[in-house]
Amino acid sequence: MGTRMEVGQLESRMNVEDYKKLQSLFLDTSGKPRSFSRAEFVELAWSSVGRGSKEEYGLLFDSVVVTQEHRGLLLDSATEKEEARVDWNGLCSFLLLELSEKVEQARASSAPCWKPPRTLTCPHRDPVQQVLYLQSSGHYLTVSKGGTVALRAAEDLSLLHTHRLQNNSVRPKDLWVTDMVLLHNIHKIAVSFTSKEVCFYDILSKQEFSCKYKLQGLKFTPWCLDYWADPSHPDQAVLTIGDIGGQVSALCFSSAQISLFERTSPRAESDSTDIVKWEELVKGKHRCCSTLTHRAHTQAWVRRVRFLGSLEAFVSCSTSPQRSMVIGWREKESRALRVTSFYTQKGVWDVDHHAGLNLLATAGVDNRVLLWNPYVTSEPVGVLSGHKSSVAAVRFIHTKKQLLSYSKDKVLCLWEVSSQLCVHRLAGVFPKTQEDTHTLLFLHEEHQHVLLSFNSLLLLLEDRKEERRTTSHEHPVTCVLYNSLFRQVVSSDSASSVICWQADTGQKVKQFHRCHGNAEISAMALDSTQTRLFTAGTDGEVKVWDFNGHCLHRMNAGRGRAVEISQLLVLKRSILVMGWDRMLTVFRLHSFSHFSVEPSEWKGGLQHHDDVLCAAFQAPQTLVTGSYDGEIMVWNNSTEKALRKLRPHTEHGERKNQLESHFGLNSEEDSENCDAITRLSFIPGRMPAAAATGGADLVSCGGSGVVRLWNTLHSSLVGQFTAHSRDLGSIVMTISPCGKYLVTADREGTLKTWDIEHYCLKPDGGVTNELPKLLCSLRPHLDRVTHLETCFHGDRLLLLSGSSDCSVALSYLPGDTVGLFGQEEQLCLEGPGPPHPQQEPEQDKGEGGEEGSRQGGTGSASAPSTFSSLRIEELQSVKKLSRPEFVTHPERNKRQDPSPKYTTPPSREAVKAVFDERSLFPKELLEMEKRQRKPWKLLEETTHQQERKQEAKNTRSAGRGHGWKNRKPKGSTVSVSGTSFK
Repeated sequence: MGTRMEVGQLESRMNVEDYKKLQSLFLDTSGKPRSFSRAEFVELAWSSVGRGSKEEYGLLFDSVVVTQEHRGLLLDSATEKEEARVDWNGLCSFLLLELSEKVEQARASSAPCWKPPRTLTCPHRDPVQQVLYLQSSGHYLTVSKGGTVALRAAEDLSLLHTHRLQNNSVRPKDLWVTDMVLLHNIHKIAVSFTSKEVCFYDILSKQEFSCKYKLQGLKFTPWCLDYWADPSHPDQAVLTIGDIGGQVSALCFSSAQISLFERTSPRAESDSTDIVKWEELVKGKHRCCSTLTHRAHTQAWVRRVRFLGSLEAFVSCSTSPQRSMVIGWREKESRALRVTSFYTQKGVWDVDHHAGLNLLATAGVDNRVLLWNPYVTSEPVGVLSGHKSSVAAVRFIHTKKQLLSYSKDKVLCLWEVSSQLCVHRLAGVFPKTQEDTHTLLFLHEEHQHVLLSFNSLLLLLEDRKEERRTTSHEHPVTCVLYNSLFRQVVSSDSASSVICWQADTGQKVKQFHRCHGNAEISAMALDSTQTRLFTAGTDGEVKVWDFNGHCLHRMNAGRGRAVEISQLLVLKRSILVMGWDRMLTVFRLHSFSHFSVEPSEWKGGLQHHDDVLCAAFQAPQTLVTGSYDGEIMVWNNSTEKALRKLRPHTEHGERKNQLESHFGLNSEEDSENCDAITRLSFIPGRMPAAAATGGADLVSCGGSGVVRLWNTLHSSLVGQFTAHSRDLGSIVMTISPCGKYLVTADREGTLKTWDIEHYCLKPDGGVTNELPKLLCSLRPHLDRVTHLETCFHGDRLLLLSGSSDCSVALSYLPGDTVGLFGQEEQLCLEGPGPPHPQQEPEQDKGEGGEEGSRQGGTGSASAPSTFSSLRIEELQSVKKLSRPEFVTHPERNKRQDPSPKYTTPPSREAVKAVFDERSLFPKELLEMEKRQRKPWKLLEETTHQQERKQEAKNTRSAGRGHGWKNRKPKGSTVSVSGTSFK
């Protein structure tokens, strides 16, 4: 558990007003900028902003200095820290740099979460040659080697329609499609054939895929195509063709949206095809289309072509080592291309370009992916090694600056370009085919679809969008607590990390790593002052921390063994630890004088027959413990002696043991589901009188989803009900501080809130099996709920839940889920929460209703206030008063006898209530007033003594004939320390 807190959390908690205050510090009285040393910055920023701690501002100062000086680590020397100074520009530069890094990290997720590959219904019998996405209609288009075109839906890629392309130049059985490309700005597709032709089909015409143009006369068979259109000038477009003769040809269109080629002869029919000869284009007979060519690959086949609009260059690749990749640079006012060649060991199968990074990626036959700078031909700028077979395809993920590569041994890798590391590797999920299978890789970033073809088979990889959610921890959450002193939520996980969250916003305040090394944190607790945190690990140790990250004590609970601690119970004079033994492990507070603390002896000895899992305490001295076999023991905590045993279904347990012994069964899982007690809790607010009359004062839960209510005074089971399905195994629970709500949770992430305010309060003598009123049921988690906690945050009653799905959820009690801690949007608790016993109006003036309202009005039943015994209720309405007769008619009440008649006053015994100040006001107020009056009485007595001395002195002086002028008259006022006394 480190002492450093995350610096970034201070900046995230500061708002615009805080930054304005911080900016004003860097300006002197004349408005000129100034800088601060570390000590000055920490003191001024902490006192001015009023948010965070001095330690956080010190770490912020060190981070700014590191960024300015590019040292790469925090300043360790005290001299260097004092010499360094920070100004407003340096602070802003650091904040902007940190913000940009956070944006990049959020944009580039570590690894995708793909669903298992799904095989699509494919009408093709031949290998799939190309996949396109039609932006205008939102459909996918695939074409096979035999010329079959399939139209697919955008959502699930279901097959919508098929069509077979027509080419009158060859017989249908001889038709062989090599590639297809989308001309998106004119709603056409260009398809290349082995008949040395390129046909242009209209995808919006009435007649499906009608051929508008046919380019013939190519010298070699076209093998790959690429199309680019200028975004600012859609008429400017380039169609690039790579053939099997090593030649790269480009058709540069100047009026693509009007017509690709000029019409040399009138059409006989409206749907007839225009025949365009390659020789005519080379000779310039089509003014709206010009050609560019180079044959740098000699006799090697051109495997892939790309036109790079940002570089005005053509890039192509082949499997020839000497000219593995060739870039043809387009020169101004010249029809010739300037060619540069790149060398690899065995050639390249595929190439892709990232315009933002200005990088070229090549899929090498030598099992490597190389990253190239287009202007550097000598060596690559990066080498991505990890494939064990030839890399067949590469595709950049432009938005995340990542790269996908697929090799012929059916391994898909995802690379982080900045670090040149493989962040995800997918293998063993693709169909088993031969290594020379024709493979195609298609990526659609917006839909996050990855399509892979294996000859005629088409597979889809989808991202799990619907299952992606915010996680509070990187590992399963084990415990959640609420710190009312700091108004923070504390959570732990199985990786031995502790995180403190701001309860109002859900933002992370600080995080401590490796509190117990590699051991899991299984339990946590807070002391009564809320300033000490107890953590228990599976290493058998319990550690005591302050909230600055310092370990104060180490408690050897397991006595050197790695044990499973299930609960910590912090009492006034001792700490109880349990979970792995049949006897409690106790630590006395007087033994905490050293860093390492050894356990003391539990005076009660061994009473349970199985491991103790949980415990609960009720003031002043009642302690209950629950074991793995379902037995509950009631203790006197002062004497540590066992008083009573509680165990349900004793006959059922004996019968089950007989059946198991008879049939030879021994199921630990069934035993856990039926008997084990996972949580114990006293019901707050229920007076001892309720237990004396047979009412329930203790709740337990555990296996088989059953909740039981007990009377600890009479050792009896009062009620029980099944809160969750028995098939879901053991459950956890918690009770609200007012004792009105019971919350249970299961391993599916479902939370249920029950109203138990009057449940089993006045039993009828038997065991109640009726369900209490179910107030709400919600599912904020996707996996097992490991811990529940209720708390009062201000005037709101909230519920905290931690789960194995790595999230901590905040919910109203009762009510809906507010959100998850760590989510991007801050939690909002500004609106009025659901009503709880502090806000509910009085409905029942009966005995139970009055008791419930008084109990529920306090946040904690164990700490009554001075006026807790006073009864607060609504004032009764005052009737209208009439004037008395002696006021309205005074003449009628005149006395006839002028002599007054006196009556004897009543005796003191006849007065119903004698006024006594001590019976009207609380004793605490009277004592406090008495203490406040004491110094004034002492001052008054001192003043009177001084007056008497002065009067005596003046009398003696008057007798000698002088001093009469200084003598003060009797009854004058004397002022002492600004207070007048007579």
